[in-house]
Amino acid sequence: MMNVLLCVGTAAILGFIGGKLIRNLKIPAVTGWVIMGVILGGSVAGIFTENVLEKVNIVSDLALGFIAFGIGEELTVPRLKRLGKSILFIVIFEAFGAFILVNLAVFAITHRLYEALVLGAISSATAPAATVMVLQEVRAKGDLTTTILSVVAIDDGIALILYAFASSFAKIFISPGAHLTISATFLQPSKEIFGALVLGAITGILISMFRRWISSRTDFFIVIVAAILLNLGLSVWLGFSELLACMSLGMIVANLDPGNLRRISRVWETATPVIYIAFFCLAGAHLNIRLLPQIGLLGLAYTGARMLGKVSGASLGARISKAPKVVQKYIGFSLFPQVGVALALAVVVGRDFAGYGMAGKSLAVTVINILLFTTIITEILGPYLTKWSLVKSGESRER
Repeated sequence: MMNVLLCVGTAAILGFIGGKLIRNLKIPAVTGWVIMGVILGGSVAGIFTENVLEKVNIVSDLALGFIAFGIGEELTVPRLKRLGKSILFIVIFEAFGAFILVNLAVFAITHRLYEALVLGAISSATAPAATVMVLQEVRAKGDLTTTILSVVAIDDGIALILYAFASSFAKIFISPGAHLTISATFLQPSKEIFGALVLGAITGILISMFRRWISSRTDFFIVIVAAILLNLGLSVWLGFSELLACMSLGMIVANLDPGNLRRISRVWETATPVIYIAFFCLAGAHLNIRLLPQIGLLGLAYTGARMLGKVSGASLGARISKAPKVVQKYIGFSLFPQVGVALALAVVVGRDFAGYGMAGKSLAVTVINILLFTTIITEILGPYLTKWSLVKSGESRER
């Protein structure tokens, strides 16, 4: 049986190779990392079995902390002010549009409210990597391009908050014979969410207060990584949302100490990719090919409802906020890719619901398999539709 270091090293190097190969097909590297994990997983090559995957949770925790911190970095006050009301309307409507329609579609098929809530929350996330790649490829410029970049930059923050609320309520409904009390319905979710936000904020403020003693980029990088680890550990201990705690930390540091954060950007971009590659490769290994016939209908319903929610919600938000006509018409077609944060949240589901018996384990298996099953659709159809919308809008400058 593989030990932890051998497993992580194998995932990193083979995932890296998979990413390089998939980029030749004009598909984001993250999809290659996931596909390589699927191939190495227990239901295909049998290298990364379930027992092996259970031993590498530390990699998942670290990667999730980095991902959440990166989302928080995007949520600066100057950026949010600059985006204007049309962007905020579009983000809120497209995220909640997907959340509501996926909820309805999943509940109609499974009749399990907890499953509908979790999948609905995850569906609100959008993966910026694939979208940004297309924008660069066609050298897009204009109102639609600016709106797309702004929406995908803050969309995942909404997804994390939605998931925090949805998972808290899902834990109530998944428990046999659970009774809806004030404590269960409001106090526990509030503790999980607002406690995480306060924890991240306090950590970020402390870093800002003592930054005069942090002299070099390396020192600041060490402090940030240590703070992320502390947030993750304290969140687990106190029962807070780890993702929101790290997102809050990133947001506070980005607003109070943007200069130092910019100074370590190169170090950050150099040091963290190997963690991301190993994480997404190992996440892909969770796919169980034998479950695909059972997941097929639910997966298609999830994908269809999510796409409809994104398109209708984004268009409605654009109309209400009186965004430019080209944005109203095409913005929703550029928000389909979702392999990044959504897959990260699927891994979180496995950890969050591990203590809820067979129902919790079944939920975790269903969620991650649906996300991996639909990755093929969203990561191929999504970039194509983004490019189509840019060409139709006249903002593509590709020769």
